[in-house]
Formats: sequence, C-alpha cells, structure tokens
Amino acid sequence: MTSIVKGLKKFFTKSDMILWFFTISATVFSLLLINSMQRASSYSYMTPQILALLVGYLAAIVLTVIDYERLTKLWWLLGIAAVGLLMLVFIFGRNVTGTDDTAWITLPGGISFQPSEIVKIFFIITFSKHLSLLKGNDMLHSLAGVLSLLIHTAIPVVIIHMQGDDGTVLIFIFMFLIMSFVGGVQLRYFLIMLLLLAAGIPIIWTYFMNDEHKNRFTAIFDIDGNAMKNYGWQQYQGKVSVASGGLRGTGLGNGARVASGIVPEQENDFIFTVAGEELGFIGCLLLITILLALCVKLILIAMQARDYQGRMICIGVFSMIGVQTVINIGMVLGLLPVIGITLPFFSSGGTSLLAVLAGIGLAQSVKYHKDVSDAPEGKLRNNKYKYLNNNSIRY
Repeated sequence: MTSIVKGLKKFFTKSDMILWFFTISATVFSLLLINSMQRASSYSYMTPQILALLVGYLAAIVLTVIDYERLTKLWWLLGIAAVGLLMLVFIFGRNVTGTDDTAWITLPGGISFQPSEIVKIFFIITFSKHLSLLKGNDMLHSLAGVLSLLIHTAIPVVIIHMQGDDGTVLIFIFMFLIMSFVGGVQLRYFLIMLLLLAAGIPIIWTYFMNDEHKNRFTAIFDIDGNAMKNYGWQQYQGKVSVASGGLRGTGLGNGARVASGIVPEQENDFIFTVAGEELGFIGCLLLITILLALCVKLILIAMQARDYQGRMICIGVFSMIGVQTVINIGMVLGLLPVIGITLPFFSSGGTSLLAVLAGIGLAQSVKYHKDVSDAPEGKLRNNKYKYLNNNSIRY
C-alpha cells in the first residue's frame, strides 16, 4: 500500500498537472457535447467514445511513465509498424458513412479503426528521432539531410493520399513543416518549397484535384450562389447553427437544430456547431481557450525538455493538435474548405481521441523525465538546456 501511495505521489509530482487538467477538461466538455447531439441519432456515439476515452487515458499514463528515449530507440520498429498499418487499409479498408475515402478498417464488433490517426503518433516519434540524428551528425542544414526528411514524410503522405484521405495528408505536411522549422532546418529550404508549391498550384488544380475537391474550395467564396444548395450546404448550415446560439446559446440539450441533425456530421467534423448553438459565443470561446491552453502548455514543456529530441516530440504533438484545431474551426466557420479534419478531443471518433491522448502521454513523458533518463545508459541531465544554445536559425 505504501509503495502505491509513493508511486502515485511521484506520478503527480513529476507529470504536468496543468496539462492533465486541460486534457480532462477537453474530454469532459466533449462528452457533454456528444451526449447532447446523441438525441439526433439512433446510433450510440457515447459508448465507443467512452471506451476510447478509457483506453486513451490508460495509454497516456503508460506513455508518461515510459522514458521517451526508450521509444525513440525503437524508431525502426515503429516505422515498419506504421507502414504496415497503412498498407492493411488496402486489404481490409472500407468507406465509412459521411467520408469520401477508404482509410478505415472495421474491427470485430463493428468498431471502425483509422490507422492513419495512430500513424501520426508513430510519425512524431520517428521524425523526432530523424531530426535528432541529423542534428547530431551536423546534417540538419544540408540538402541531403532535408531531402531525407522529405522522403520520411512522403512515405505516409503518399500512402494516405492513395486512400483518399487528403485531410490527414495535410496534417502530416504541416507537422513536417512545423517540426522541421522549429528543429532548425534553414529558412531557404522553406522558401524553395514555397516557390515550388506556388508554381505547382495550376498543375495540382488541374490534374490532382477532382471536381469535389474544387467545389469544396470554391464554396467558401460562393456565399449566395448554388453552392449553398449542394456542396456548400454543410458549411452554410454549420454557420447558421453557430450564429443561432448568440451569446449564451439555447442550453445543452435544447438546440432545435442539433436535435434535427440538419448539420451533416455534427457529431464529428462539425461538433463545434453543437457548442455554438447550445452554448453560444461563451461556449465556443471556452472550447477554444481550452485547446489554446493545451497548445501553450505543450510549447512550455518543449522549452523545458532535457534534450533536443524531447523538444521535437512536444512540438510534434503541438503541431498535430494546433493545426487540426485551426483547420477544423476554419472549415466550420466557412473560412477554409471542408476537408474532413476532426476537432482534437471534441469530435466523436475513437481512433482520433486515442491519438491525441497518446500525444499528451508523449508530452507528459518529456516532462516526467526532464531531469533524469531511465534508459539503460541513463544519467542525470545537469545541463538539459545546453542544446538550445546551438539551435539558432540559419539562412
């Protein structure tokens, strides 16, 4: 009994309680919104969400206690597992109602599983290790080093694109850009990529985007036209729901539009509309504040990391949560095209919730082990901020 008490005391002392607080706040808030919109459907969204929540928190706690250095040493195994998971989709993949891709696998019991969500966590670990190796070998600023990072990212991006899930592809690209930038890749390489992207836009628009992709993009500019009746319907109804809530909303369980299910995918990509209608501007502001606080805390933990590798892991988790938040709310408000990206913690979806909670566990591991490594050759990291001195941006 004494050892259990000591173990719990150590866990709560060494892990970041503020990050746990905002994580728990986000998941509780999510359950309230999902439970409220549940009345619009005969399918039970709460059951798989609660199950994913329990498994996700267990994973987060386990990852907190495990030194992240042990995980990064298994980068090759995680890389193989990531590719294997993605390839399984081509064998067992299926389309899920409300999506236009085949990035899902149905598990026994009828539970749908999206491998690309878990691969995000594998990517954060392996890419952090990759950046660390390049930095250690003074290759982070070389063309060969940057090309190797591009290849690393291209592997999951190409496979996921072949599955039709371009929303997730975009998240991987932003994770690559943010982690590479913070990691110290020279700015000139980003300028080159930007110029290549600008030059390639006509080609991408003509040969890589189908009519549906183009319609989703043009819908954000066609506010009064035919778009509102077909491919812009979801965004239009979403904006109406958010606006109808006013300052305080109609109250949880009282939203008429939520009950009617007039906004497609309101339990998933458009969960923000439920908060907007039933909790109003105040509820939306609270939701955004929680996610913003999570992102700020991840950056602070990154700054306190014992080494460069731990810092990159936190930046990876930050980029995953931050980018998804901005894009999701942007699409709901009609500022960005609808590309099928969930709102972290809040959207219904077990795999998505598992991924973000696992990400929180990785960040907690960086905080938990910020002073001492428990790897086989573990040692006290007395000068844990030394790596920051040589991390200036180069041109």
